[in-house]
Amino acid sequence: MKLARRITGLTGGGSDGWDVYYRAKDMLAAGHDITQLTIGEHDIGTDRAILDAMHEATLAGHTGYSMFNGNLNLRERVAARVTARTGLATTPDNVLIVPGGQAGLFAAHHAACDEGDRALFIDPYYATYPGTIRGVGARPVAIPARPDRMFQPDPTDIAAQADGASSLLINSPNNPTGVIYTPDTLKAIAQLCRDHDMWLISDEVYDTLVWEGAHLSPRTLPGMAERTLVIGSLSKSHAMTGSRIGWVIGPPEAIAHMGNLATHTTYGVAGFVQEAACFALDQGAAFEAAIAAPFRRRRDLVLGMIEAQDVVRAIPADGAMFVMLDIRATGLSGEAFADHLLDTHHVAVMPGESFGSAAGGHVRVALTVDDERLARALAHLLDLASDLARDPARSPTD
Repeated sequence: MKLARRITGLTGGGSDGWDVYYRAKDMLAAGHDITQLTIGEHDIGTDRAILDAMHEATLAGHTGYSMFNGNLNLRERVAARVTARTGLATTPDNVLIVPGGQAGLFAAHHAACDEGDRALFIDPYYATYPGTIRGVGARPVAIPARPDRMFQPDPTDIAAQADGASSLLINSPNNPTGVIYTPDTLKAIAQLCRDHDMWLISDEVYDTLVWEGAHLSPRTLPGMAERTLVIGSLSKSHAMTGSRIGWVIGPPEAIAHMGNLATHTTYGVAGFVQEAACFALDQGAAFEAAIAAPFRRRRDLVLGMIEAQDVVRAIPADGAMFVMLDIRATGLSGEAFADHLLDTHHVAVMPGESFGSAAGGHVRVALTVDDERLARALAHLLDLASDLARDPARSPTD
C-alpha cells in the first residue's frame, strides 16, 4: 500500500542530522561511558511534590475525559501567569491547553497555514520545525541567522521571503544558540508581520531560563496581539518534559478553532496532568528559579573555560540550557568534529548542522549533566579543538 506523501516526507528526505546522537545512544547501550551533552533534558526528575499532586489527582478521579481545549482552572492560571509576566491582559479565552509545546506548534501552524502556503522559520532551528510545517501541508522556508550577527535574525533577509508567506516562526530564548532576540530585532520582525499580513508564531518555552538581558514576548508589541500565537510549556520551567503539558496563547477566535482541532486530534490532555500543572504553577517564581539555577551556573562555568583559551569561541549564551560553540578554527564541520569527539573522548555534543545550515562549523553543548562531569567533558572538547587547530594533520578527514 502507498503511504501519503505528507507523512513519508516529514523530514524532507536524507539524514535528519542527528546521527551523532543516535551513535551515542548505541554506545551507551553497548556499555560505554558516554557523557551525553546532546538533548535538552534536565538531569533532575520532576519534583516529588508535583508527582504527589498528580497522584492525588488520579486518586481523586481526574482520570476521565477532560475539556478538549483545557480545563478552566488551568487556563485561568496560565492566563494569569501570562498577564503577570508580559503586562498584557490575557484571559482563559486566549489560552489553549495542549500536550506539550510540540503539539502547540502543530496546532498553531494549522491555524496559520493552508495547504501549500509558505511558512517561514529562522535557521538555526529546533529540529522539529520544518517537519511540523510539512505536517500541516505547508512549505517550510528557512531564513538564515548568520554567525557574524551572533545569530540575531536580519530583518532584510526575512523581508526578502515575506511576500505571500502566511507565517513566521521564531524562538527566543533560542534553541540551539542560546541567543535572546533583542527588542530592536523583535520590533523589526513585528513590523514585517504587520506589513506582510503574516502570523507570528513565537516559541517561548525557554522564557524562564534568561541569563543576560530580558525576554520580550512579541505579542505585547503594538498591533501584534491579534496576529501572534505564543507557544508555552512546563517542560523546561518545571522539569516536566514527560508530562506533556503546554499551551498556546492567541486571539480568541484562533484559540476556539484550535480547540476544535484538539477535538479531532489530541482529544484533550489528561485531567490528572492538568491538576498537577495547576499545582506546579501555584509554586511561584522561586520554584522556577530553583529549576533554572543549575543552568545559569553551568553556563558560567562553560564560558569561564572558553575565556581561558583562544581556539573555540562561544556564541553569547543569553538564555536556555545550551551553549553554542564556534569550532571553525579546527578546520572541521560541526558534524566531523562531533563525530571525532565522540570517538576519541566519548563526549556527545550536537553538530550545528543538526539545526540547519546556518550553524555549520559549530556544536551545541547541553548543560544537562552535573558540574564536574560537564567540566571534564568540556576540557576534552577544548583539548581536541586545540590539537586540531595546532596540527591539522590530526584531522580525521585527512
